Amino acid sequence: MAAYASVEDVQARMLRTMTADEQAVCAALLDDAAVMVDGVAPKATFNAKQIVCCRMVIRALGDGRSSGYPIGASQGSMSGLGYSQSWTVSGGGGTGELYIGKADRQLLGLGNQIGSYSPVQELAPKPEATS
Repeated sequence: MAAYASVEDVQARMLRTMTADEQAVCAALLDDAAVMVDGVAPKATFNAKQIVCCRMVIRALGDGRSSGYPIGASQGSMSGLGYSQSWTVSGGGGTGELYIGKADRQLLGLGNQIGSYSPVQELAPKPEATS
């Protein structure tokens, strides 16, 4: 499967330069992100898939804005000479994993869909077309 974004696309959206090792990981993560996006939104536009894949990989790699906090940390504290650190990591992807966030789902056209499906409906006779 071909990725929807390139390493250069991700780099253009980051506030730091990726190392050679990060670029290799980025390429692999972009392939993974493409599979995940196709799994939930195969009919989304190419541009939406590209943006979401980039966002997913940046969250996993870190965008350079965290200023020493772990990726996905919602709260943190540090101490001085007593060597103490404490972090609260937000749910879903805070540990460098790929995930599709709420804003990503909306971009892919999934939004907050609520619905149901009954396999029995397929067995029901189709209404006749009237002209």
